[in-house]
Amino acid sequence: MDVSLSKLTYLDWITAIAFLLAFAFFLNPKLERNRLWRATVIPLASIIGSGYLVCAPLLYYAVGDYAVLAMAGIVTLAYLIGTALRFNIRYAEPLIYEQTPERKLHIFLVELERFSNLVLAFSYIISVAFYLRLLSAFIFSGFFHRDPFLENLLTTALLLFIGISGFLKGLDFLAFLDRYGVAINLSIIFSFLVGLAVHDLTLFEKHFSFEGTFKPITFETLQILAGILLIVQGFETSKYLKEKFTVEERIKSMRLAQIISGFIYVTFILLITPLFHLLNNMPLSATAIIVLAASLSLVLGFLIKVGPLVSQFSAAVADTASAGGLLYMETHGRISSNLGYLLLALIDIVLIWSANIFQIIAYASKSFAFYYMLQTVIAFIVALKYRKYHLAVLFFVLIWVLAFITVFGKSAE
Repeated sequence: MDVSLSKLTYLDWITAIAFLLAFAFFLNPKLERNRLWRATVIPLASIIGSGYLVCAPLLYYAVGDYAVLAMAGIVTLAYLIGTALRFNIRYAEPLIYEQTPERKLHIFLVELERFSNLVLAFSYIISVAFYLRLLSAFIFSGFFHRDPFLENLLTTALLLFIGISGFLKGLDFLAFLDRYGVAINLSIIFSFLVGLAVHDLTLFEKHFSFEGTFKPITFETLQILAGILLIVQGFETSKYLKEKFTVEERIKSMRLAQIISGFIYVTFILLITPLFHLLNNMPLSATAIIVLAASLSLVLGFLIKVGPLVSQFSAAVADTASAGGLLYMETHGRISSNLGYLLLALIDIVLIWSANIFQIIAYASKSFAFYYMLQTVIAFIVALKYRKYHLAVLFFVLIWVLAFITVFGKSAE
Protein backbone atom coordinates (compact mmCIF):
# COMPACT_ATOMS: atom_id res chain seq x y z
CA MET A 1 0.00 0.00 0.00
CA ASP A 2 1.98 2.95 -1.37
CA VAL A 3 0.59 5.89 0.57
CA SER A 4 2.29 9.05 1.81
CA LEU A 5 2.17 9.46 5.59
CA SER A 6 1.03 13.04 5.07
CA LYS A 7 -2.17 11.75 3.45
CA LEU A 8 -3.17 9.72 6.51
CA THR A 9 -5.98 11.24 8.59
CA TYR A 10 -6.26 11.23 12.38
CA LEU A 11 -8.68 8.30 12.04
CA ASP A 12 -6.03 6.35 10.10
CA TRP A 13 -3.52 6.88 12.92
CA ILE A 14 -6.04 5.98 15.62
CA THR A 15 -7.08 2.73 13.93
CA ALA A 16 -3.45 1.78 13.22
CA ILE A 17 -2.42 2.35 16.84
CA ALA A 18 -5.51 0.47 18.10
CA PHE A 19 -4.61 -2.51 15.92
CA LEU A 20 -0.99 -2.61 17.10
CA LEU A 21 -1.94 -2.32 20.79
CA ALA A 22 -4.56 -5.06 20.50
CA PHE A 23 -2.20 -7.33 18.55
CA ALA A 24 0.51 -6.90 21.22
CA PHE A 25 -2.05 -7.76 23.91
CA PHE A 26 -3.34 -10.92 22.21
CA LEU A 27 0.20 -12.18 21.59
CA ASN A 28 1.23 -11.62 25.20
CA PRO A 29 3.19 -14.74 26.29
CA LYS A 30 1.19 -15.01 29.54
CA LEU A 31 -2.05 -15.08 27.58
CA GLU A 32 -0.67 -17.67 25.17
CA ARG A 33 0.31 -19.94 28.08
CA ASN A 34 -3.11 -19.66 29.73
CA ARG A 35 -4.94 -22.98 29.26
CA LEU A 36 -8.39 -21.38 29.38
CA TRP A 37 -7.46 -18.92 26.62
CA ARG A 38 -5.94 -21.73 24.55
CA ALA A 39 -9.24 -23.60 24.84
CA THR A 40 -11.27 -20.44 24.16
CA VAL A 41 -9.63 -19.40 20.89
CA ILE A 42 -10.95 -22.50 19.08
CA PRO A 43 -14.69 -21.79 19.59
CA LEU A 44 -14.00 -18.04 19.35
CA ALA A 45 -12.42 -18.45 15.91
CA SER A 46 -15.43 -20.44 14.75
CA ILE A 47 -18.02 -18.02 16.16
CA ILE A 48 -16.54 -14.77 14.91
CA GLY A 49 -15.25 -15.68 11.45
CA SER A 50 -16.25 -12.85 9.15
CA GLY A 51 -19.89 -13.08 10.25
CA TYR A 52 -19.87 -9.61 11.78
CA LEU A 53 -19.37 -8.20 8.26
CA VAL A 54 -22.47 -9.98 6.99
CA CYS A 55 -24.70 -9.28 10.01
CA ALA A 56 -24.88 -5.50 9.59
CA PRO A 57 -26.38 -5.30 6.08
CA LEU A 58 -28.67 -8.27 6.81
CA LEU A 59 -30.01 -6.73 10.01
CA TYR A 60 -30.44 -3.33 8.38
CA TYR A 61 -32.42 -5.01 5.60
CA ALA A 62 -34.53 -6.91 8.14
CA VAL A 63 -35.26 -4.43 10.97
CA GLY A 64 -33.74 -1.07 10.03
CA ASP A 65 -32.02 1.17 12.55
CA TYR A 66 -33.07 -0.96 15.54
CA ALA A 67 -30.75 -3.74 14.43
CA VAL A 68 -28.81 -3.61 17.70
CA LEU A 69 -31.87 -4.86 19.60
CA ALA A 70 -32.24 -7.77 17.19
CA MET A 71 -28.52 -8.57 17.49
CA ALA A 72 -28.76 -8.51 21.29
CA GLY A 73 -31.67 -10.95 21.08
CA ILE A 74 -29.76 -13.24 18.72
CA VAL A 75 -26.63 -13.48 20.88
CA THR A 76 -28.81 -14.02 23.98
CA LEU A 77 -30.59 -16.90 22.25
CA ALA A 78 -27.22 -18.33 21.17
CA TYR A 79 -25.99 -18.11 24.77
CA LEU A 80 -29.07 -20.01 25.99
CA ILE A 81 -28.42 -22.72 23.39
CA GLY A 82 -24.85 -22.79 24.69
CA THR A 83 -26.31 -23.38 28.14
CA ALA A 84 -27.84 -26.63 26.86
CA LEU A 85 -24.51 -27.77 25.44
CA ARG A 86 -22.61 -26.83 28.60
CA PHE A 87 -25.22 -28.75 30.60
CA ASN A 88 -24.60 -31.78 28.39
CA ILE A 89 -20.84 -31.60 28.93
CA ARG A 90 -21.32 -31.76 32.69
CA TYR A 91 -24.37 -34.05 33.06
CA ALA A 92 -25.11 -35.90 29.82
CA GLU A 93 -21.60 -37.04 28.85
CA PRO A 94 -21.19 -39.29 31.93
CA LEU A 95 -24.51 -40.97 31.04
CA ILE A 96 -23.51 -41.34 27.40
CA TYR A 97 -19.83 -42.30 27.52
CA GLU A 98 -19.92 -44.35 30.73
CA GLN A 99 -22.05 -47.40 31.49
CA THR A 100 -24.88 -46.59 33.91
CA PRO A 101 -27.40 -48.78 35.82
CA GLU A 102 -30.22 -47.28 33.69
CA ARG A 103 -29.30 -49.20 30.55
CA LYS A 104 -32.37 -48.18 28.48
CA LEU A 105 -31.75 -44.48 29.10
CA HIS A 106 -28.04 -44.98 28.38
CA ILE A 107 -28.72 -46.67 25.04
CA PHE A 108 -31.27 -44.03 24.00
CA LEU A 109 -28.94 -41.15 24.86
CA VAL A 110 -26.01 -42.87 23.12
CA GLU A 111 -28.00 -43.24 19.90
CA LEU A 112 -29.30 -39.67 20.08
CA GLU A 113 -25.80 -38.33 20.71
CA ARG A 114 -24.40 -40.43 17.89
CA PHE A 115 -27.04 -39.17 15.47
CA SER A 116 -26.46 -35.54 16.47
CA ASN A 117 -22.71 -36.00 16.02
CA LEU A 118 -23.30 -37.48 12.57
CA VAL A 119 -25.32 -34.39 11.66
CA LEU A 120 -22.57 -32.15 13.01
CA ALA A 121 -19.86 -34.07 11.15
CA PHE A 122 -21.74 -33.46 7.89
CA SER A 123 -21.89 -29.73 8.75
CA TYR A 124 -18.17 -29.58 9.56
CA ILE A 125 -17.16 -31.32 6.34
CA ILE A 126 -19.05 -28.78 4.22
CA SER A 127 -18.13 -25.80 6.41
CA VAL A 128 -14.37 -26.39 6.33
CA ALA A 129 -14.46 -26.82 2.55
CA PHE A 130 -16.62 -23.67 2.25
CA TYR A 131 -14.38 -21.53 4.47
CA LEU A 132 -11.21 -22.40 2.56
CA ARG A 133 -12.84 -22.24 -0.88
CA LEU A 134 -14.17 -18.78 -0.01
CA LEU A 135 -10.71 -17.80 1.26
CA SER A 136 -9.24 -18.82 -2.10
CA ALA A 137 -11.91 -16.79 -3.90
CA PHE A 138 -11.07 -13.74 -1.74
CA ILE A 139 -7.36 -14.06 -2.54
CA PHE A 140 -7.82 -14.38 -6.30
CA SER A 141 -10.47 -11.66 -6.52
CA GLY A 142 -8.26 -9.29 -4.51
CA PHE A 143 -4.85 -9.95 -6.07
CA PHE A 144 -5.28 -11.96 -9.29
CA HIS A 145 -7.85 -12.83 -11.95
CA ARG A 146 -10.56 -15.25 -10.85
CA ASP A 147 -9.82 -18.81 -11.98
CA PRO A 148 -11.95 -21.65 -10.48
CA PHE A 149 -9.30 -24.29 -11.28
CA LEU A 150 -6.49 -22.37 -9.57
CA GLU A 151 -8.79 -21.52 -6.66
CA ASN A 152 -9.50 -25.23 -6.19
CA LEU A 153 -5.76 -25.93 -6.29
CA LEU A 154 -5.12 -23.33 -3.58
CA THR A 155 -7.99 -24.74 -1.48
CA THR A 156 -6.51 -28.23 -1.86
CA ALA A 157 -3.09 -26.97 -0.73
CA LEU A 158 -4.63 -25.32 2.33
CA LEU A 159 -6.57 -28.47 3.21
CA LEU A 160 -3.43 -30.60 2.88
CA PHE A 161 -1.49 -28.16 5.07
CA ILE A 162 -4.12 -28.26 7.84
CA GLY A 163 -4.72 -32.02 7.58
CA ILE A 164 -1.06 -33.08 7.47
CA SER A 165 -0.02 -30.56 10.15
CA GLY A 166 -2.81 -31.78 12.42
CA PHE A 167 -1.91 -35.43 11.75
CA LEU A 168 1.80 -34.92 12.51
CA LYS A 169 1.63 -32.35 15.32
CA GLY A 170 -1.87 -32.67 16.74
CA LEU A 171 -4.30 -30.28 18.37
CA ASP A 172 -1.61 -28.14 19.97
CA PHE A 173 -0.32 -27.07 16.55
CA LEU A 174 -3.82 -26.37 15.23
CA ALA A 175 -4.55 -24.35 18.36
CA PHE A 176 -1.25 -22.50 17.78
CA LEU A 177 -2.43 -21.55 14.27
CA ASP A 178 -5.79 -20.49 15.65
CA ARG A 179 -4.23 -18.33 18.38
CA TYR A 180 -2.40 -16.25 15.78
CA GLY A 181 -5.43 -16.13 13.50
CA VAL A 182 -7.71 -15.04 16.33
CA ALA A 183 -5.12 -12.49 17.51
CA ILE A 184 -5.05 -10.85 14.08
CA ASN A 185 -8.82 -11.02 13.61
CA LEU A 186 -9.63 -9.65 17.08
CA SER A 187 -7.08 -6.87 16.59
CA ILE A 188 -8.69 -5.88 13.29
CA ILE A 189 -12.13 -5.96 14.88
CA PHE A 190 -10.91 -3.88 17.83
CA SER A 191 -9.41 -1.27 15.50
CA PHE A 192 -12.67 -1.22 13.52
CA LEU A 193 -14.71 -0.67 16.70
CA VAL A 194 -12.37 2.10 17.86
CA GLY A 195 -12.54 3.75 14.43
CA LEU A 196 -16.33 3.56 14.39
CA ALA A 197 -16.55 4.93 17.94
CA VAL A 198 -14.36 7.93 17.10
CA HIS A 199 -16.31 8.58 13.89
CA ASP A 200 -19.64 8.30 15.73
CA LEU A 201 -18.63 11.10 18.10
CA THR A 202 -19.12 13.53 15.23
CA LEU A 203 -22.63 12.13 14.70
CA PHE A 204 -23.55 11.95 18.39
CA GLU A 205 -26.54 14.28 18.31
CA LYS A 206 -28.01 12.74 15.17
CA HIS A 207 -27.37 9.17 16.28
CA PHE A 208 -29.09 9.55 19.64
CA SER A 209 -32.13 11.46 18.42
CA PHE A 210 -34.01 8.10 18.17
CA GLU A 211 -35.44 9.10 14.81
CA GLY A 212 -34.33 5.92 13.08
CA THR A 213 -36.37 3.80 10.71
CA PHE A 214 -38.17 0.76 12.05
CA LYS A 215 -39.34 -1.99 9.73
CA PRO A 216 -42.39 -4.10 10.67
CA ILE A 217 -41.74 -7.67 11.80
CA THR A 218 -42.90 -10.13 9.14
CA PHE A 219 -42.48 -13.87 8.67
CA GLU A 220 -39.57 -13.16 6.31
CA THR A 221 -37.97 -11.03 9.05
CA LEU A 222 -38.11 -13.98 11.45
CA GLN A 223 -36.59 -16.23 8.77
CA ILE A 224 -33.68 -13.81 8.28
CA LEU A 225 -33.10 -13.43 12.04
CA ALA A 226 -33.16 -17.22 12.36
CA GLY A 227 -30.49 -17.44 9.68
CA ILE A 228 -28.37 -14.82 11.44
CA LEU A 229 -28.38 -17.00 14.58
CA LEU A 230 -26.46 -19.58 12.53
CA ILE A 231 -23.80 -16.95 11.77
CA VAL A 232 -22.92 -16.81 15.48
CA GLN A 233 -22.71 -20.63 15.58
CA GLY A 234 -19.43 -22.30 16.55
CA PHE A 235 -19.49 -22.44 20.34
CA GLU A 236 -20.18 -26.19 20.19
CA THR A 237 -16.52 -26.75 19.25
CA SER A 238 -15.61 -26.64 22.96
CA LYS A 239 -17.61 -29.83 23.45
CA TYR A 240 -15.19 -31.80 21.28
CA LEU A 241 -11.90 -30.85 22.94
CA LYS A 242 -12.17 -33.68 25.45
CA GLU A 243 -8.82 -35.20 24.47
CA LYS A 244 -6.86 -32.14 25.68
CA PHE A 245 -9.09 -30.18 28.07
CA THR A 246 -11.05 -30.96 31.23
CA VAL A 247 -14.81 -30.66 31.69
CA GLU A 248 -14.45 -27.33 33.50
CA GLU A 249 -12.10 -25.93 30.87
CA ARG A 250 -14.45 -26.88 28.05
CA ILE A 251 -17.45 -25.34 29.83
CA LYS A 252 -15.61 -22.14 30.71
CA SER A 253 -14.07 -21.81 27.24
CA MET A 254 -17.49 -22.04 25.58
CA ARG A 255 -18.98 -19.49 27.96
CA LEU A 256 -16.06 -17.07 27.57
CA ALA A 257 -16.07 -17.40 23.76
CA GLN A 258 -19.78 -16.61 23.66
CA ILE A 259 -19.43 -13.60 25.97
CA ILE A 260 -16.53 -12.12 23.96
CA SER A 261 -18.17 -12.74 20.59
CA GLY A 262 -21.54 -11.49 21.85
CA PHE A 263 -19.95 -8.24 23.02
CA ILE A 264 -18.25 -7.84 19.63
CA TYR A 265 -21.41 -8.45 17.61
CA VAL A 266 -23.65 -6.15 19.66
CA THR A 267 -21.06 -3.36 19.94
CA PHE A 268 -20.30 -3.52 16.23
CA ILE A 269 -23.98 -3.20 15.26
CA LEU A 270 -24.45 -0.36 17.77
CA LEU A 271 -21.50 1.62 16.42
CA ILE A 272 -22.29 1.07 12.76
CA THR A 273 -25.97 2.03 13.10
CA PRO A 274 -25.32 5.76 12.32
CA LEU A 275 -23.83 4.67 8.99
CA PHE A 276 -26.67 2.39 7.94
CA HIS A 277 -27.99 4.97 5.48
CA LEU A 278 -24.80 4.48 3.45
CA LEU A 279 -25.81 0.85 2.84
CA ASN A 280 -28.92 1.82 0.87
CA ASN A 281 -27.14 1.73 -2.51
CA MET A 282 -24.84 -1.19 -1.76
CA PRO A 283 -25.35 -4.92 -2.41
CA LEU A 284 -26.47 -7.12 0.47
CA SER A 285 -23.08 -8.71 1.23
CA ALA A 286 -19.91 -8.48 3.31
CA THR A 287 -18.46 -6.33 0.53
CA ALA A 288 -20.76 -3.51 1.57
CA ILE A 289 -19.10 -3.22 4.98
CA ILE A 290 -15.62 -3.45 3.45
CA VAL A 291 -16.43 -0.55 1.10
CA LEU A 292 -17.94 1.39 3.98
CA ALA A 293 -14.84 0.85 6.16
CA ALA A 294 -12.57 2.01 3.32
CA SER A 295 -14.60 5.22 3.02
CA LEU A 296 -13.90 6.02 6.69
CA SER A 297 -10.19 5.25 6.84
CA LEU A 298 -7.49 4.11 4.42
CA VAL A 299 -5.82 1.98 7.10
CA LEU A 300 -9.13 0.53 8.23
CA GLY A 301 -10.06 -0.29 4.64
CA PHE A 302 -6.82 -2.26 4.26
CA LEU A 303 -7.22 -4.10 7.57
CA ILE A 304 -10.83 -5.01 6.91
CA LYS A 305 -9.80 -6.60 3.60
CA VAL A 306 -7.23 -8.75 5.39
CA GLY A 307 -9.69 -9.73 8.14
CA PRO A 308 -11.86 -12.12 6.09
CA LEU A 309 -8.76 -13.95 4.83
CA VAL A 310 -7.52 -14.62 8.36
CA SER A 311 -10.97 -15.34 9.79
CA GLN A 312 -11.87 -17.89 7.10
CA PHE A 313 -8.63 -19.78 7.75
CA SER A 314 -9.09 -19.65 11.54
CA ALA A 315 -12.68 -20.85 11.31
CA ALA A 316 -11.60 -23.74 9.07
CA VAL A 317 -8.86 -24.72 11.53
CA ALA A 318 -11.28 -24.50 14.48
CA ASP A 319 -13.89 -26.71 12.80
CA THR A 320 -11.19 -29.18 11.74
CA ALA A 321 -10.00 -29.40 15.35
CA SER A 322 -13.56 -30.02 16.54
CA ALA A 323 -14.26 -32.62 13.84
CA GLY A 324 -11.14 -34.55 14.87
CA GLY A 325 -12.21 -34.39 18.50
CA LEU A 326 -15.71 -35.54 17.55
CA LEU A 327 -14.28 -38.58 15.76
CA TYR A 328 -12.09 -39.36 18.78
CA MET A 329 -15.09 -39.24 21.14
CA GLU A 330 -17.38 -41.24 18.84
CA THR A 331 -14.83 -44.04 18.37
CA HIS A 332 -13.91 -43.99 22.08
CA GLY A 333 -10.30 -43.23 21.19
CA ARG A 334 -9.89 -45.95 18.56
CA ILE A 335 -9.35 -43.24 15.93
CA SER A 336 -7.16 -40.44 17.21
CA SER A 337 -7.97 -36.79 16.67
CA ASN A 338 -4.78 -36.49 14.62
CA LEU A 339 -6.01 -39.06 12.13
CA GLY A 340 -9.41 -37.37 12.15
CA TYR A 341 -7.87 -34.08 10.99
CA LEU A 342 -6.25 -35.82 8.02
CA LEU A 343 -9.40 -37.76 7.11
CA LEU A 344 -11.49 -34.57 7.10
CA ALA A 345 -8.96 -32.84 4.84
CA LEU A 346 -8.98 -35.73 2.37
CA ILE A 347 -12.78 -35.89 2.28
CA ASP A 348 -12.94 -32.14 1.68
CA ILE A 349 -10.44 -32.36 -1.17
CA VAL A 350 -12.73 -34.85 -2.90
CA LEU A 351 -15.71 -32.57 -2.17
CA ILE A 352 -13.95 -29.49 -3.55
CA TRP A 353 -13.27 -31.15 -6.89
CA SER A 354 -16.63 -32.93 -7.22
CA ALA A 355 -19.29 -30.50 -5.95
CA ASN A 356 -20.25 -26.82 -5.91
CA ILE A 357 -19.60 -25.85 -2.29
CA PHE A 358 -21.43 -22.54 -2.65
CA GLN A 359 -24.64 -24.35 -3.60
CA ILE A 360 -24.65 -26.89 -0.75
CA ILE A 361 -23.53 -24.66 2.16
CA ALA A 362 -27.19 -23.89 2.96
CA TYR A 363 -27.65 -27.55 3.91
CA ALA A 364 -24.79 -27.25 6.41
CA SER A 365 -26.50 -24.27 8.04
CA LYS A 366 -29.71 -26.26 8.42
CA SER A 367 -27.69 -29.14 9.84
CA PHE A 368 -26.14 -26.93 12.52
CA ALA A 369 -29.61 -25.85 13.67
CA PHE A 370 -30.81 -29.47 13.64
CA TYR A 371 -27.73 -30.51 15.64
CA TYR A 372 -28.48 -27.86 18.28
CA MET A 373 -32.06 -29.08 18.46
CA LEU A 374 -30.93 -32.69 19.03
CA GLN A 375 -28.46 -31.60 21.70
CA THR A 376 -31.20 -29.59 23.41
CA VAL A 377 -33.46 -32.67 23.37
CA ILE A 378 -30.67 -34.56 25.17
CA ALA A 379 -30.34 -31.72 27.68
CA PHE A 380 -34.13 -31.72 28.25
CA ILE A 381 -34.19 -35.48 28.97
CA VAL A 382 -31.21 -35.32 31.33
CA ALA A 383 -32.59 -32.24 33.10
CA LEU A 384 -35.80 -34.18 33.81
CA LYS A 385 -33.76 -37.12 35.11
CA TYR A 386 -31.92 -34.90 37.58
CA ARG A 387 -35.12 -32.97 38.41
CA LYS A 388 -33.72 -29.65 37.23
CA TYR A 389 -37.16 -28.56 36.13
CA HIS A 390 -36.33 -24.87 35.58
CA LEU A 391 -33.71 -25.89 33.02
CA ALA A 392 -36.05 -28.48 31.52
CA VAL A 393 -38.60 -25.73 30.81
CA LEU A 394 -35.90 -23.59 29.15
CA PHE A 395 -34.68 -26.51 27.03
CA PHE A 396 -38.24 -27.41 26.02
CA VAL A 397 -38.82 -23.88 24.68
CA LEU A 398 -35.45 -23.89 22.90
CA ILE A 399 -36.32 -27.18 21.16
CA TRP A 400 -39.28 -25.54 19.42
CA VAL A 401 -37.32 -22.38 18.59
CA LEU A 402 -34.59 -24.50 16.99
CA ALA A 403 -37.18 -26.59 15.15
CA PHE A 404 -38.47 -23.35 13.58
CA ILE A 405 -34.93 -22.29 12.65
CA THR A 406 -34.17 -25.71 11.14
CA VAL A 407 -37.26 -25.63 8.93
CA PHE A 408 -37.68 -21.94 8.11
CA GLY A 409 -34.34 -20.19 8.76
CA LYS A 410 -32.72 -18.55 5.73
CA SER A 411 -29.03 -19.29 5.28
CA ALA A 412 -26.93 -16.10 5.35
CA GLU A 413 -24.04 -17.53 3.33
